Amino acid sequence: MWLPILGLLIGLIIGFLTDIKIPVEYSNYLSIAVLAALDTLIGGIRAYLQDIYDEKVFVSGFFFNIILAASLAFLGVHLGVDLYLAAVFAFGVRLFQNIAVIRRILLSKMSMKKEKM
Repeated sequence: MWLPILGLLIGLIIGFLTDIKIPVEYSNYLSIAVLAALDTLIGGIRAYLQDIYDEKVFVSGFFFNIILAASLAFLGVHLGVDLYLAAVFAFGVRLFQNIAVIRRILLSKMSMKKEKM
């Protein structure tokens, strides 16, 4: 569980300490990549709370999701179709579903603690 948190902290520190400008042409790719990374991170938290977390699955899913989403956006640009919107929709839906499951897990754990007291 510490690997995703460590990666997030390192990324945030590097992002805040550097002055990197992303060209506007790459904004769709970056937004898709960030959304895919957030989806994988939230999915990893969900898996950890459900006691099914596997580091290999997390890391491979992280990179595969980012590459797949960026490739879909790249293909869409060359076809003249906004295919990145499909990735935004898919990752957005998964993100909200995972957050809802995490919320239910945490609420059930809190209610179990209250019952024990």
